Amino acid sequence: MNLRRGALVSLSTLALTVSLSACSSSSDSPSDSTGTGTAAASAAATSCPTAAPQGSPSPQWELSGTTGKIAVTGSTDSTAPAIDVTAPFSVSQTQVHTLQAGDGPVVPETATVSVCYEGVNGRDGKVFDSSYERGTPAEFPLDGVVTGFKKAIAGQTVGSTVAVAMAPEDGYPDGMPDAGIEKGDSLVFALKILSAQD
Repeated sequence: MNLRRGALVSLSTLALTVSLSACSSSSDSPSDSTGTGTAAASAAATSCPTAAPQGSPSPQWELSGTTGKIAVTGSTDSTAPAIDVTAPFSVSQTQVHTLQAGDGPVVPETATVSVCYEGVNGRDGKVFDSSYERGTPAEFPLDGVVTGFKKAIAGQTVGSTVAVAMAPEDGYPDGMPDAGIEKGDSLVFALKILSAQD
């Protein structure tokens, strides 16, 4: 899915980042040998876990929206996240919640990051894009993604797992039909920040 601003281009056939191009990260994490940038390759993973959580994990974040509610459990080293939606879920303002703080450097607003993520449509509770399902992280510049995705990542630390309930204006205000996103849909993401380079 492509989280780019104007177009929803599929990371694997999804379009959610204004500029989220899905590419697997290499085992060589970007680093800054000059010491002038923020090279945050906190043991960057080269894959995303694909296994579903076992049992009924306790949610790390629960949020009642303008309508509906969500319960989010972040990913672990061996399992993908769980996003449960009581649909239709909507929010009027984007809400970000750190599920577990990482111990890496802070991610600058202009960084290029590698993340594992899953996106769910609040209207129907369906997954519309997931690098966890593909098993491959996505790498993209924060300057090229939808506003809500940037709000979820910039200022976090590398290694963090984060959830965001994204208001329509911070996602795809006019919708993204190819991804099943309609005008006015709120989106929910669970993600893990693997690395960042300024």
